[in-house]
Amino acid sequence: MSENVRPVTILIAALGGEGGGVLTNWIVDAAARCGFPVQSTSIPGVAQRTGATTYYIEIVPVPAAELGAKRPVLALTPGLGDIDIVIASEFMEAGRAIANGFVTPDRTLLIASSSRFYVMDEKIAMGDGRYDHKRLADAVAGNARETIVFDMSETARAGGAMVNAVMLGALASCGRLPMSPDQLAAAIRADGKAVDANLRGFEAGMKAAQANRPSPAGDGKCGTAYRDRIATMEATIRAQMPAAAQDILIEGVRRLDNYQDAAYAQLYLDRLAPVKKVDEQAGAGGRLLRETARHLAVRMSYEDVIRVAQAKADPGRLARIAGELGAAAGQPFRVTEFLKPGIEEFCQILPPRLARPILAFSERRGWLDRAYFGMEISTTSVTGYLRFRALAGLRRYRRGTWRYQEEQAGIEDWLALVIEAGGRSADLAIEIAECARLVKGYGSTHRRGSANFRQIEMRAIRPVLDGRLPFRQGIDAVASARTAALVDPEGDALQRCLDALEHKSMREAAE
Repeated sequence: MSENVRPVTILIAALGGEGGGVLTNWIVDAAARCGFPVQSTSIPGVAQRTGATTYYIEIVPVPAAELGAKRPVLALTPGLGDIDIVIASEFMEAGRAIANGFVTPDRTLLIASSSRFYVMDEKIAMGDGRYDHKRLADAVAGNARETIVFDMSETARAGGAMVNAVMLGALASCGRLPMSPDQLAAAIRADGKAVDANLRGFEAGMKAAQANRPSPAGDGKCGTAYRDRIATMEATIRAQMPAAAQDILIEGVRRLDNYQDAAYAQLYLDRLAPVKKVDEQAGAGGRLLRETARHLAVRMSYEDVIRVAQAKADPGRLARIAGELGAAAGQPFRVTEFLKPGIEEFCQILPPRLARPILAFSERRGWLDRAYFGMEISTTSVTGYLRFRALAGLRRYRRGTWRYQEEQAGIEDWLALVIEAGGRSADLAIEIAECARLVKGYGSTHRRGSANFRQIEMRAIRPVLDGRLPFRQGIDAVASARTAALVDPEGDALQRCLDALEHKSMREAAE
């Protein structure tokens, strides 16, 4: 082998159940069929989503027949700064590869999914433990020679395929491999498993990657083409909103359009217009708008029975399950959903005039936290699937439901506090915006969180807005009370915190 010929090095990071081993086999098989010397190794990931399984491949881009008596020596593990292509099925895994030194600006093409599947440290945090997506995006843009970033999970779901086939398609489009796309597709056919679905995913991955073709590091290209119905809103955000808040606003619009419709996404922007105004008046540089927009998007896309049914009946979900089971095309399998709704869950989709008396009666009888109805519904049966589809179809009537009206009233009250505080102190307004983290879930969790928020409003927020508590002390009080409520959702720590605050205020007033 000529000294000028070196192996093409590929590092793959895939989560459990995504078929990373199958993806590796496809690449190795395609290289072997072309006569290229190839070697692959893998390092298993750790359970409970603390890391992906990594696969390392080296391909000599010269047919073995041309090497004569020479036999290449290939490495068993990836070397720092020695990787040509890194492909990650999840955005945090792209960040891990960068942190571990496998992605370098002088050499590496980074192909990554913009989707997230939260790691354990993010999930177990009592508050919002998610890693900053912008920091990840900046790391990706600034540390690779070229990037291809798009939502592989969504692409796979839309094509009814597994994400590994999408990853192979993205890899095939990059032009860095000695094998052609047709030769890689032939490896899928030769494998003989779920061929049609895998080829659909392969083609979808190629198209998505081509739409997000490799670009120089640092130009920030990320994501897929925007849907036409929200393009105008996104253009307005880019033209009129502070740069610090634009990415959150765009994600919020897309989330709420998917959750309900374009009109609901427009309501999101309309609600944020006065927040933008007070942000400018306070000289907050977009900080207040960004934090409020982030929490507002989550609160407006609350989980209800309709949303759960929509997820259960998603055809892409069944396709993913079939891929995880390794079911051949046409092979039957059964998916059973175990549900345990309570009275409140049933009342969520009723009109307020019916839901309120039922809930009031149930609360008087002590049934709300005790009466549940166990169900086993097969999503793969005609009747079970149609039941979920019927519930999901109620989305068009969501605005007339009790839960919708309750949520919107709570959102308006919270926003009014943020706007009132923003006219006096951006820092106070941001602390109040963060209190939206308390209101989440449904049933008893939602009731406790809402009650805790009302306690903080009455005993910490309202006193400072009414002038009974100095602003600096009030900002600290709201932050401390919110932290106490998040640490102890039952409310004991919050009560102690608020009691201490009132005692301190009374003592200072006496002095």
